[in-house]
Formats: sequence, structure tokens, C-alpha cells
Amino acid sequence: MNSALPVEPLAPAWLRVPEDPNSLAARVWPHSAQRDTDGQLHIGGVGTTALAEEFGTPLYVLDENELRTRARTVREAFDSATQRHGTRARVYYAGKALLTTEVVRWVTEEGLGVDVCSRGELEVALAAGADASRMGFHGNNKSVADLERAVEVGIGSIIVDSHDEIERLAAITQQRGVQQRVLVRVVSGVHAQTHDFLATAHEDQKFGFAPDAARQAVTRIRQIDGLDFVGLHCHIGSQIFGSAGFAESARRMVQLHAELLTGGDIPLLNLGGGFGIAYTSVDEPEDFTVLAEQIVDAVAQQCQARGIRMPELAFEPGRCISGPAGVTLYRVGTTKSVALGERRHRLYVSVDGGMSDNARPSLYGAQYSARVASRRSSAVPALARVVGSHCESGDIVVDNEYVPADIAAGDTLAVPATGAYCFSLASNYNYMPRPAVVAVRDGHARVIVRGETITDVLARDTGIAHGAGAAAGEGEQ
Repeated sequence: MNSALPVEPLAPAWLRVPEDPNSLAARVWPHSAQRDTDGQLHIGGVGTTALAEEFGTPLYVLDENELRTRARTVREAFDSATQRHGTRARVYYAGKALLTTEVVRWVTEEGLGVDVCSRGELEVALAAGADASRMGFHGNNKSVADLERAVEVGIGSIIVDSHDEIERLAAITQQRGVQQRVLVRVVSGVHAQTHDFLATAHEDQKFGFAPDAARQAVTRIRQIDGLDFVGLHCHIGSQIFGSAGFAESARRMVQLHAELLTGGDIPLLNLGGGFGIAYTSVDEPEDFTVLAEQIVDAVAQQCQARGIRMPELAFEPGRCISGPAGVTLYRVGTTKSVALGERRHRLYVSVDGGMSDNARPSLYGAQYSARVASRRSSAVPALARVVGSHCESGDIVVDNEYVPADIAAGDTLAVPATGAYCFSLASNYNYMPRPAVVAVRDGHARVIVRGETITDVLARDTGIAHGAGAAAGEGEQ
């Protein structure tokens, strides 16, 4: 902590006063992020000021090399860890984190399959040219039409989530005379150390089967000629640091796997994803190579203890691939110091986006970092709350962060680690157009998802053509 500055009483205990409010924490930013001699932040070799001027703000910036490198690192880590135990790994990119046709091409070129959880995500992956046989289809409420489409395109596996779904899928495969590979999603009962809304392995929730129900589901699937039961699936949560939760879940899943082997071979065990990333300078996720080894070793130990052959293992990383590759750029509109008592002032920094382009702080209380990107400042750090432009008191982009005390209207503000669940959760709340996604690589920038305009947002309202001012802006002088 900077001992030259007084302790800010409003700051959370974990937030440290930076020696330099211009500094970039290595774990949080893309590896390419650096400041030039004028202090302007560059990502992927492209200046953020130029990006903001050309494409507007808010703007999602995605470092292609960062995302590709992370995808390759994860795949190689699991390949190496499983090969040590005489088996192999299948790595699927969890598309819900961030899915565009370009992202699909990047991850598949790096050797990953794709995990989708809706008809829309399936169609995006197919439009990108992804091999359907290397895709997994999730979802707790897949419709008959969803399942028919998945079977039609030759989806690699469907992760079934209910008895209703099993019967729907049985009817489809019988009608078409085909075999469909399926996994059964299991609730292992392991509670990850994460936000309640992100913990997806506790019993009272919509996903998967409890172990007893899973046994019944597998028995039923094995009775159906058109369904090929290939394995169990489990996902214990999101934004998880360390391997302890995965190891305990692996113990329970291997136990169930071993019991079900009496009914036939089970070639695959899918342990899901949920691997955490650094959002702030104090977050310290495990090195991924070490994490992969620890998880795979835990499975191997459980298999050895039960005297069974180790199955192929599958994993579904998403956030840890796309999250650190993304940075969102905003334009500062206003700043305001609010007095909250003696020695207590809150600096509010308002930007031109907010909960419509990053819902995670509002949904989960998620913490982020921020830096002024358009210049270097010599001002002392000041505790600030970065807020959006929406008509909501909970419209917070960064709850607590130290920024230069001279931050002002017109500055470009950059928020790192926004490559996961920001674009995916974006909305038109308050009729805000959703931002563009721009990919940067080796000094070049290109739009991979076009940003919306007000005209786009109004286009779905069928009443506009029947009222005054059919076109946006009509009548303005």
C-alpha cells in the first residue's frame, strides 16, 4: 500500500492503494496491454484512443492473440495431464461466455470443440463452420425442435437434463432411425466457493439429476435403441480458484461412474468448467497447467482406488479463455464528489455504458478494475465508483477502484477482463444500443460484431410505422 496516502475509510479491505494509478496489473489485462510514451493504452498493438474515435464507446475490444493463446494453453494443459495417465482429454469451449462466428473459428482452429446451450448458440457455431460432431448441446429445457435440429446436424453429444428430454429424444431417434450419443448431467452436491447464483452443483436447482435419479436415467437410456449412453457430466459452479472443489466432485462422480460400469462401458467423464480468472489485482487464480494436473490426478487416484480404467475426460472452459482477452472502453461523461461525513467522500465517475453492456456487477456483485486509457496522469489516486448511465441506483460498472484524482469528462476509461458474460448478457435496457465487438491483432482492428444504432433498437417496434416520426430522428431540425 502507498504509505504516503491516508487510508480511505470507504475502501473495502481487499483494495490496495496503487503506487501508480496508471499501472496495469499483469494478471488482469491482456499480455499485449501497454502504454505508449504519451501514456495512451494500447491493446493488440492498437491505441485505445483510436479505437474509441473510430468505433465509438462503449466498445468491446477483444485481443485475438490473447484468446487464441489461452485456448491453446488450456487444451495443451489437459492433453498433457491426461496423457500422463494413459487417457485423453476433450476440451470444449463454453460458448455462453462469448460466442461469435470469429470466436468459434479461433477456438476450433486451436483444437477445441464447442459447447452450446441453446438453438441460437448452435446456429452461430454452425454458421462459423464448426464440426457438429465436436460439439456438445446443453440446456435444461430443450424443445423438440431444438433436439430435432441437433440430431439433424449430427451433434456430437447431447447432455440430457430431465426424464422428459430422454423421452423426446428417444422419439426423434426412433423416427429418424439414428443413434445419438448422450451424457447424463449429475448434481454432485459439491458447493463451489462462489456467488449463490453461480453455484450450479447444489441440490435445489434446475440443472441435472441427483445421483439416484441419474441412475434411473441411465437405466432408461440403456433401454432405448436410438440412444448411446457415453458418460456422466457435472458442473460445480463458476469463477472457482483452486482444485479442491473439482477433486471432491471427481470423487463422487467416479464413484457413480464405477457403479454404472456394471451395466456396460462408459467411455467419458465430463467435469465441466468454471475455472476462475483475475478481475482485480488481488485475485490469484492457479496456474492452469498446475490446475489441470491436480484435477486429472484426483480422477486418476479415484479410479485407481476402485480398480477401474480411467475414462476419457472432458472439460468445458469458457471464462478463462475469453474473459482476460476482453477490455471494454467507455467515455467519461461526468464526475461528482459526494460527501458522506467527515473524511468520507465518494467520487462518482459516470460513463456512457453500464448494466446494459456489463450486467455482472448488478447480477452477482462482481468486482472489476479500471484505468484511464487515453493519457497518463501524475495526480494522486482517488477512490472512485464507476457508474453507468441507466436509471438504476445499482447501475455500477466498477464498485471501488483507485483512479487518478484528475479524471474528467472526455477521458477514455478501460475496464479489463470483460471478455466473458458481458457481450453475452448485454441488453437494450433504457433503449441503449448494444456495443460493437472489435478484434485487435498485431496492430490491426476489425469489427466482428456490428454495434447497434438507435434505428436498430427501434426497428422491432411495429407501432412506430403507424405513428408520427416513422424514422428515428424524423422532425428534428
